[in-house]
Amino acid sequence: MYLIFDTETTGLPRDHSAPLTEFSNWPRMVQIAWQLHDNQGDLIEAESYIIQPDGFTIPYNAEKIHKISTQIAQEHGVPLAEVLHKFREVVKQSTHLVGHNIEFDLKVVGSEFLRAGQDNPLDTNKMLDTMIVSVGHCALPGGRGGGYKYPTLEELYEKLFGSAFMTAHNAIADVAATARCLFELIRINVIDHKVLKIDEEIVTTFRNNHPNVIPPYETAESDRIKSYYSIISSKDDPLKKSNDDVLIEEFTHLHVHSHFSILEATATPADLLDKAAEFEMEALALTDHGSLFGAFEFHSEARQRNIKPIIGCEFYLVQDHTKLKFTKDNPDRRSFQVLLAKNLTGYRNLVKLSSAGWIGGLYDNKPRIDKELILKYKEGLIALTGSIYSDVNDLILNFGETQAEETFIWWKEHFGDDFYVQLNRHGLPEEERTNSVLIHLAKKHNVKLVAANNVYYIEKEDADIHDCLLCIKNGEFQSTPIGWGRGTRFGFPNDEFYFKSKKEMSELFSDLPEALRNTKEIVDKVEVYDLESKPIMPHFDIPNEFADADDYLRHITYRGAAERYEVITDDIRQRIDYELETIKKMGYPGYFLIIEDFLRKARNMGIWVGPGRGSAAGSVVAYCLKITNIDPLKYGLMFERFLNHDRISLPDIDTDFDEDGRELILKWVADKYGHNRVAHIIVFGKMAPKMAIRDVARVKQLPLSEANRLAKLIPAKPGITFPKAYQQVPALNKEKNSTNTLIAQTLAVAEKLEGTIRNTGTHACGIIISKDDLIDHIPVSIAKDTELLVTQFDGVNIEKSGMLKMDFLGLKSLSIVKDTIELVKKYHGVDIDIYSIPHDDEKTYELYSRGDTTAIFQFESEGMKRSLRKLKPSRFEDLIAMNGLFRPGPMDYIPNFISRKHGMEKIEYDIPEMEEVLKETYGITVFQEQVMQLSQRLAGFTGTQADTLRKAMGKKISDLTAELKPLFFEGGIKNGYDEQALQKIWDDWSKFTAYAFNKAHSTCYAYLSYRMAYLKAHYPAEFMAAVLSRNLNDITKITLLIDEVKQMGINVLKPDVNESDLTFVVNKNKDIRFGLGAIKGMGTAVAEAIIQERNDNGPYKSIFDFARRVNLKMVNKRGFEALAMAGAFDSFQDMHRAQLFFKEEAENQLFLEKIMRYAQKFQEQQNSSQISLFGDITETTIEDPKLPQCKPWSKFEQLQYEKAVTGFYITGHPLDEYKLEITHFSNCNISDFKDNMPDFSGRTLKIGGMVTEASHLTSKDNKPFGGFIIEDFSSSLEIKLFREDYLKFKHFLTEGIFLHVTGQIQKRYSNDAFYDFKVINMQLLSEIIEKQTKNIGLIIPIETLTAELINKIFSNATAMRGKCKIYFQIVDGMERLKLNLSNANVSVNPLPFLKFVSKLKEIDYVINK
Repeated sequence: MYLIFDTETTGLPRDHSAPLTEFSNWPRMVQIAWQLHDNQGDLIEAESYIIQPDGFTIPYNAEKIHKISTQIAQEHGVPLAEVLHKFREVVKQSTHLVGHNIEFDLKVVGSEFLRAGQDNPLDTNKMLDTMIVSVGHCALPGGRGGGYKYPTLEELYEKLFGSAFMTAHNAIADVAATARCLFELIRINVIDHKVLKIDEEIVTTFRNNHPNVIPPYETAESDRIKSYYSIISSKDDPLKKSNDDVLIEEFTHLHVHSHFSILEATATPADLLDKAAEFEMEALALTDHGSLFGAFEFHSEARQRNIKPIIGCEFYLVQDHTKLKFTKDNPDRRSFQVLLAKNLTGYRNLVKLSSAGWIGGLYDNKPRIDKELILKYKEGLIALTGSIYSDVNDLILNFGETQAEETFIWWKEHFGDDFYVQLNRHGLPEEERTNSVLIHLAKKHNVKLVAANNVYYIEKEDADIHDCLLCIKNGEFQSTPIGWGRGTRFGFPNDEFYFKSKKEMSELFSDLPEALRNTKEIVDKVEVYDLESKPIMPHFDIPNEFADADDYLRHITYRGAAERYEVITDDIRQRIDYELETIKKMGYPGYFLIIEDFLRKARNMGIWVGPGRGSAAGSVVAYCLKITNIDPLKYGLMFERFLNHDRISLPDIDTDFDEDGRELILKWVADKYGHNRVAHIIVFGKMAPKMAIRDVARVKQLPLSEANRLAKLIPAKPGITFPKAYQQVPALNKEKNSTNTLIAQTLAVAEKLEGTIRNTGTHACGIIISKDDLIDHIPVSIAKDTELLVTQFDGVNIEKSGMLKMDFLGLKSLSIVKDTIELVKKYHGVDIDIYSIPHDDEKTYELYSRGDTTAIFQFESEGMKRSLRKLKPSRFEDLIAMNGLFRPGPMDYIPNFISRKHGMEKIEYDIPEMEEVLKETYGITVFQEQVMQLSQRLAGFTGTQADTLRKAMGKKISDLTAELKPLFFEGGIKNGYDEQALQKIWDDWSKFTAYAFNKAHSTCYAYLSYRMAYLKAHYPAEFMAAVLSRNLNDITKITLLIDEVKQMGINVLKPDVNESDLTFVVNKNKDIRFGLGAIKGMGTAVAEAIIQERNDNGPYKSIFDFARRVNLKMVNKRGFEALAMAGAFDSFQDMHRAQLFFKEEAENQLFLEKIMRYAQKFQEQQNSSQISLFGDITETTIEDPKLPQCKPWSKFEQLQYEKAVTGFYITGHPLDEYKLEITHFSNCNISDFKDNMPDFSGRTLKIGGMVTEASHLTSKDNKPFGGFIIEDFSSSLEIKLFREDYLKFKHFLTEGIFLHVTGQIQKRYSNDAFYDFKVINMQLLSEIIEKQTKNIGLIIPIETLTAELINKIFSNATAMRGKCKIYFQIVDGMERLKLNLSNANVSVNPLPFLKFVSKLKEIDYVINK
């Protein structure tokens, strides 16, 4: 007998694996239906009962599914005891308990038996689940691990019968459908006698009796059952009669989200406050999800607008926030809870709650709290019942009103009059239910109502933009329907979640005006408090013999001064005392002591510390404390630029460490001050135009090619915005009105989302150190990539909150200096004290004068190199000045600076007394400090006034400038200077100071740059090896660096198992050897094992010796292949790479695999060697395999394999010998147009590259065509050739050939929505110069024109005679003059002559001009 049954319940269990006796876990049974069939499928009995609730109510969300409300169940239900008795009797008659997902029903019914004090009669051994047995038959994709998923009852029914059944999620209909499915599965042999555990003959008889599809089973429902479907709940409406004319002025929004609810809301705090101001609201709350990321910004912005800020948070609430492990049966269940701070105590408790959620409760990227935490930090907080997903409302909708009331009472008991019922009206049916229950509970327990609108965006029409944002977050397409379950996505149900006006809210709650007015009561409860604070200095232990921090700072400053200066003169003493007094008055001695302390510790730990950076270099105290390594007195740096009495915020001392040492010193700082007191500073990643376009395009399903094209139209400039991009790029502006509506929509939404927070990260160097635990002051979070805490406020707001911010920067340039010095010590035995090198080193200035500054900090750009060649710096001050001049604005003065240095332009001063300050920059005002010094000397300004003037002019603060101008003239005239001269000086400063650079910055940059240049000049190979090692992950940059190394005459050698180290090293021939650790597929541990074996037992003698000696468990097949492809075995004699990859047909294995098997056998025999009768260890002797005879790889193949395992070409680029041809006869790189073809439509393009793939094919109609991939230095492009083009150029379609291709971008013939590169002509690159060079022009700057240079040019021209004409152009850049000269008797062979002139750094050249 088959008992097929199904239940409808009050919901789902919290934990599907919990014991049945855990009654609070298991839902209550609302309905049960069953059918009893004999083994031939005949229906014996059919019953269905609605169960009368006893001690529970039916939640709304359960009612939505099965349509049985509490009222229906009470009126038409049967007592549970009666139902259980009848069901027990039918169970006794059954041999099989059948259902679809029957395990759930067995547990629900079983728990009901146990709850009633009865034994559970349901035997799971009798269970047959149609869901499980039909998985293979339905074969629905999407299951775990790539298998099939379980079918729903609807899916199974449709599979078996080709149609859907009605009234799903009603026990009667579900049982009838399950019964039909059961017997059909038996009929078609999906379920056989073995599954049923019955005699085969019974099943055979059944199938013979049912040759056709099983028909639906007719059920005779009682009148009692038939009637309940049409019954509708008729609860009394608790709402008052509405009054549509009422306007409640006192309303305030209390449930509001900003874009700090990351990817869940669109508005900034400023947007929200501007809207509140527009609606004349006196206050506004911010309740972002789980965090207080935007609280400080919101508070500040609100105070500026005279709007009362109410800081709150919508927390993720769970039962136990410390539980972080969940299963499918027992998932994480969370609700929302809105809490508002009514005073500073409440705010601090919000901080603690949010921080606790992040530190101890983070799961699925949700910071979760529990009620235990809420009770601990409830003081000063107001609690609202919140949205439909809140604690109380979730219980109403999913567990029943009884449980909801119990929780409601809990909140009332603990929050008293600070607990409010929040009513929401977004037009959701769920809200109608929760509101009616909440109003009833509010009246019953004397809790006040407040009206709210859950705000996620500003305007109603922003709903689509918000929906796009949700899709971006969840990786969904917007076209996917909103809903729950497969084939749907999360989304808001309507467009009512916007910032509504008082009028709109008054209309919405016209029946409940008190709910609107009660928001005013909450506003009045909230106190106004400050979040900004003066700097809170961490505690620093002062030795007992000193009175205080000021006393100790003075002591160690003068101790350091005695080391720094041979004699402490009166001027030095006066400067130190002045600085110490200023530091004391401003309360910052502890700041200096803390920095001195950890920098000293870093040096003791062997960590490299930078020379200083920024305006702190202007402090003599910092120099004496070794916070900086630059003497401000020597370079005229001003303390006031760093610190003065008018400065509001803490001074900014940036500290640099080598990249490896930064984490070590951070760990030490955290250990010293306490891990709860040290944190990284958070940064908020915002959507820039390019990212916004790509995100929205994906959501809107705009083709990727179009998305990339639009994104590439955005200029790659810092600070670019959509308005700026539209203004600068007409083609982009045109796309706003594209006939392709998807493009227009994408741009419109992307522009709206620009600036929205997309993610969080940590500041590259910003660190906070606190006096107390951070959560006593600010909220904190955590991040995956650090063990330190992370602030919830960003850098700007964190300082305003009083936290001590310090910069710990891991500086690559410093690591390069460190690595170079270690290499010099290793290979030359020389210890270099890099901070003591002379600043007049001739070789170093020669390097700068040649412009050989690739990899030199701050001097790498091509523009800077050109300027250096003209300047020919000869003193350190020149480098400081160039660093300050080479930036927008001051750059215009570079020609004058160069001319004045070389005496080609007269140096003039408006007032003679200016010379002392401006002499080092040849009379040109380059630095802010010069303006400050001159204002002191000319007008008698104090240091503070001078810095204020610098700030006012530099930041264009007109009011402050107007205030200082009369003081400047008054002081200048008083000192005897001409008013007209003063006016000119003032006007010059007004123009230039906005661009003037900080000299302290420039000096620090030049200081580090000089040290790198010194190392490059004296130890070029070691320096470049260090540079290469520190740039391994930047393929583009390392390719350029290898080119630089080659130009320096240094070879970059492929890896070698006998010479390579982990990273790049220098060998005895001064060549740079590639590191084993940089080979893909190797890994650091494998590389170290190979190096260690070589160091312990000597160089490897052959590939066989290598294989015998290395640990084959570490150096596996993949490692061997990577080493071979990279050329790491090439130094072994009589062997080439192709042999290792040779496969003999008879053996069907690579020779490399054969070597490894040989080595494995060798090692096994060696490990099991037996001791002979005479006590000797028997020696393992296995003959080495013989190397196969095969053709070596071509140069092209060799380079391709090198690139595959290293990411770039090591021993050369295949196109290297054609650089001249590509440079002068191509007008673009492939990367210029590949992803942006429409913008190049119709243009003739010329490219040069190598063919990496080629194919010759035949179409369906038997016509030949072909294609090839051409690769240049930037990218690759696939080109197809058809018809005449193929016949004309097919001989060029050969892999490894080098081509010059001319073509046009044209719309594709078959689809004009796409573009292709249409070939016009093709030539061999090797022939292009000879065939197309008509003349060569040599451009010679007058300052490099020497007899030696001319003789060199003519002697080579004579030796390279040919038919190509050359001419000369002499250029005077200072006077902007050009002189053209030609010699009809001089003609050259263009190719060798161009190779010659391209190596002359003194001149430029042009072709065919």
